[in-house]
Amino acid sequence: MDFVESDALAEHRQAAHAWAERHFRPEWVEQEHATGTHHNPELHALLGQQGLLGAGWPAQYGGTDVDPAYALAVFQEIGARGLRMDGWVTTEMVTRTILHVATEEAKQEIVPAALRGEVVIVLGYTEPGSGSDVAAARMRAVRDGDEWVVNGSKMFTSTAHMATHVFLLARTNTEVPKHKGLTLFLARLDAPGVEVQPVHTLGGQRTNATFYSDVRVPDSMRIGEVDGGWGVMRVALVHERGTAVAPGGPTLVEQVAEWARTAPGPDGAPLLDDPTVAEQLARLAIDDEVSRLLGLKVRWIAATGGMPGIEGSMAKLYSSEAEQRRVDVLTDLLGEQALLRDGAGPLHGAVEWAYRKAPVSTIYGGTSEVQREIVAERRLGLPRSRPVG
Repeated sequence: MDFVESDALAEHRQAAHAWAERHFRPEWVEQEHATGTHHNPELHALLGQQGLLGAGWPAQYGGTDVDPAYALAVFQEIGARGLRMDGWVTTEMVTRTILHVATEEAKQEIVPAALRGEVVIVLGYTEPGSGSDVAAARMRAVRDGDEWVVNGSKMFTSTAHMATHVFLLARTNTEVPKHKGLTLFLARLDAPGVEVQPVHTLGGQRTNATFYSDVRVPDSMRIGEVDGGWGVMRVALVHERGTAVAPGGPTLVEQVAEWARTAPGPDGAPLLDDPTVAEQLARLAIDDEVSRLLGLKVRWIAATGGMPGIEGSMAKLYSSEAEQRRVDVLTDLLGEQALLRDGAGPLHGAVEWAYRKAPVSTIYGGTSEVQREIVAERRLGLPRSRPVG
């Protein structure tokens, strides 16, 4: 791997900046902060129409001839302007999983529509009372001819109120150990029996609780083998950990460093003139760069046809814990100003918002403890820390 930016990549960045200048609307960021929903349907549709979502995907499933490096540069430019694309992150993760394990019928029905921006998929793993232990799922799916009848509920189905489908983990066999009786389905969110209720988080995000009462799902939308859901989950989590560390635009550390060039310290001199402050920011910048490089490695493995399992865990672990270190240091650095939200604080309250959302970073996609177990067992060859039941 060569991490040096080529002339071609520099041109892609310039073109992506020009794209954003033409298409990006600042009110999209205001809408995101006001609603707590990190998905913009208008932007998502535009990216699909222009072939950016399909960059690098197989042509037989709707992939486009847009250069993946250019598409990534556009996504980075969007992130640099303060907008997240959670709807595409989960859709991409599930769609890549479908390419690996689903039937040809499911691939043809879902993948091209997702790449056109017409399908948005959210995750239906977590249930009330089970937390990170997704294998303890109590949602039931019972076969009825060529369909499955699903009953149960899910928590933290973010973006479900704006999505078309949900990737549901359900129990199809109660006579085997919990990891062996699970199956994954792709259910429509407009199906009869589906109810979506809002849940608002400490981080200001609007997520959802979803309820399923006799919801019918065609067997063609079963993703993977019956009772083979745990293996499918492992594939999906590999892709989730990769997208979780996707490189973005200018970092919060860079923004704070620029602010500190002129912000006065206790002695009246600019904060950045203080060697201790400069060292703290430098260490955080190193964390950011390591996270970026680990994320690039994950994407490189995936782009060359590999499955970045351990690499995804390493990237997820490092970047999520670096995020929590970052907000702790920046909050101390800004002092009481770090508590101010939106326009009242430095950088429009970006540090306060980052502090509130940071705790969940070491939970989604597998906790830090789970990531350490994966690296220890699969890379270092250490004994399993706990039995699979």
